[in-house]
Amino acid sequence: MKKRPGQRRTIVGRGAASDPKNRFERIEVVEDLSDVEGAEENEPDRPQTVYYRDRTRSIITTNRSPDVGFEASLNPYRGCEHGCVYCFARPNHEYLGLSAGLDFETKVLVKPDAPELLRRELASPRYAPKTLAMSVATDCYQPVERVLGITRRCLEVLAEARHPVCVVTKNHLVTRDLDLLRELAGYNAASVAVSLTTLDDELRRRMEPRTSSPRRRLAAIEKLAGAGVPVSVLVAPTIPGLTDHELPRLLEAAADAGATGAGYTPVRLPYAVAPLFADWLERNYPDRREKVLGRIREIRGGRLNDPRFGTRMRGEGVYAEHLRSLFEIGCKRAGLRRGVKKLSAEAFRRPTDQPSLFG
Repeated sequence: MKKRPGQRRTIVGRGAASDPKNRFERIEVVEDLSDVEGAEENEPDRPQTVYYRDRTRSIITTNRSPDVGFEASLNPYRGCEHGCVYCFARPNHEYLGLSAGLDFETKVLVKPDAPELLRRELASPRYAPKTLAMSVATDCYQPVERVLGITRRCLEVLAEARHPVCVVTKNHLVTRDLDLLRELAGYNAASVAVSLTTLDDELRRRMEPRTSSPRRRLAAIEKLAGAGVPVSVLVAPTIPGLTDHELPRLLEAAADAGATGAGYTPVRLPYAVAPLFADWLERNYPDRREKVLGRIREIRGGRLNDPRFGTRMRGEGVYAEHLRSLFEIGCKRAGLRRGVKKLSAEAFRRPTDQPSLFG
């Protein structure tokens, strides 16, 4: 049973404004405050983030998807305080009995044992090294990482093993671990993809409330590139009717900062994300709501989401082709390679708890 407020409002520092019904739950309780005097004033405008320990027994996740570009991933956190309203990972919280709305960004599960689990899995004789993608579901550099340092400890294990890793993030905090990323890059075993959705900080503040500003993300690209760490920009998601017009400028700004590769993905709105995003548009950009939703339907076969392999990551139709052309021309003009740098596992060595005689 899930209790959710019946009255939606904008909450400072949060992307969602409510907890929509969990699609796996049969019963829900909707609290009607319309007749309660003073109820609106007493509603919490700044819900606090709560962290829970995730006692997972494994840390590397594999997939067989033909269109995501990686086979293995590592996520130190479940849920994400960044609060990006469009995040396709929000419905994963429903498997925990929570909501894809505020729960996703205020009830975060952390995996403090992730480095030890990673070491154990890499040390197994059965383990075959392949590039690990970090932050595929939720950002490994979300705010709590500054305190917990789980991502850094995972990178320490990967650096010891010389294991290839591609980090995806929206947070300048990635530069804290420049020493480890630079060490791995020396073995062609590290790259970073910085997600940059807009150069408009007001839009960023509303859409991705607890992420680094565009200026800070570009500064992260510059710092990573300056240290010799291969860095790409991901214009993901590209939102038709809202951010798509920025595509050429985003690519140019990233290239000027030192990015050498680029990728883009049209916005995906699976399950509860679609109504959450529509509600966000109504609250923040009501004049653009129908235009944006109409354009998304145009590239998603008349729906707000298309889960099919082959089309879900690029869309289809005339407007999807327009986005593709805009991206390719922008890459050409900015001198950016399409996609991320291919990494190598040739230097991999299994981690061990035994000290080496040779250091």
